[in-house]
Amino acid sequence: MKEISFCLIGFGNVAKAFARLIVRKEDELSQKYGVAFRVTAIATGRHGRAIDPAGLDLEQALKLADSGKSLDELSKVKSPANNEDFIKASGADFLLENSPVNYQTGEPAISHVRCALENNMHVASANKGPVVHAYHELKELAAKHNRRYLFESAVMDGAPIFSVFREALPATNLFAVEGIFNSCTNLLIELMEEGKTFDEAVVYAQSIGIAETDPSGDIDGWDAAIKVAAIITVLMDTPFKPNQVQREGIRELSQTEIQQAKKDGNRWKLVCRAEKTEKGITASVAPEIVSPQSPLFSLSGTSSFALFKTDVLPGLGILESNPSPDTTAYGLLADVLNILKSE
Repeated sequence: MKEISFCLIGFGNVAKAFARLIVRKEDELSQKYGVAFRVTAIATGRHGRAIDPAGLDLEQALKLADSGKSLDELSKVKSPANNEDFIKASGADFLLENSPVNYQTGEPAISHVRCALENNMHVASANKGPVVHAYHELKELAAKHNRRYLFESAVMDGAPIFSVFREALPATNLFAVEGIFNSCTNLLIELMEEGKTFDEAVVYAQSIGIAETDPSGDIDGWDAAIKVAAIITVLMDTPFKPNQVQREGIRELSQTEIQQAKKDGNRWKLVCRAEKTEKGITASVAPEIVSPQSPLFSLSGTSSFALFKTDVLPGLGILESNPSPDTTAYGLLADVLNILKSE
C-alpha cells in the first residue's frame, strides 16, 4: 500500500468536498489503486492551520471548519504563519492549491505552486490564477523537478477538458471554442426569466452557495474571462491574460430584456468565445441572445458547456450538468490519480 500525503492551502467548499470524497472512497482507493491518502496539513484564511505528520483527523477538521472554529487545536507541531513556510513544513507529497483566485496577478497562488514544485511536491489545483498568469513557467519548473502540475477543475468544475486534449486527442490543433463557462450568471439569467429581479436572483444564488458574498467576479464577467484565457493559454499554447479578453458582464442586462427574449422564443446567455487565426487570437465574453438552434439554448441552472473546433474534429462538445463543489473536488482527485498513474 502506497501512502500519499496532502497539504491543503485553502479549506473552503471545494477543499472540504475533497476531504469528504477521499474519506468516502477510502476503500475503493485502497482496493483499486493501492493507495492510502492522508491529509497532513491544512491552512485556511480564517479558521487557523494545522499540521500532523501522521495525518489529520478529517472528520474533526470538517466539523471545526463547518462550525466556524479554528483548526489550530488539531496541530501536532507549530504551524508556520507564512504559507510558503507552511508548505515546506508539511512534508507532503501533493499540494492542493485552492486559495481564492486573483484575476489580475494570480498571486499568492503562483508562489504557493512554485514553492511546492521546488520542494518536490506534485500540485493539483482548481485555482485559475496560476494557469493564466504563470502556466509556462510552472510547467517548466515541474518538469525540472520531475513533478506534475495539473488543474482540471480550473475551468468546468472537474469536467474533463485539459485531460481530454492531453490524453485522448493527440495531434489535434484547437482553433476555436465557444460556450458557457460561468455557472452563476447562467443561473441568474434563468431566475430572472422566471420573474425574479436581479437583486433577488443574486440573493438566492448566494443562499445556495453559487454566488460569492461579493459576486462581482461572476456578474462582471471576470470569472468567465479568466477561464477563456486559461483555455487559450493551455490548449492554444499562447499566453493570454484576462484583460485581453473583450469583456462585458450581465450587470446591465435588464429583466425586461431577458423576459422579452423568452417571449420571442429565445434566451439570453453569457457567451464565451475564442478563435485563433493567422492574424492572432481574439476572445470575448458577452451576453447574447441565442435561438433554439444553438447548443447553448437548453443549458439550464448552473450547467456549463464548451464546444471545441479543431483541425480534425469540427465540433466536440463537453457538457457538465449542474455542477457543485463535489464535482470540482472530483476533478482534483482525478488529477491526483492521473499523476500517480504516470509515476
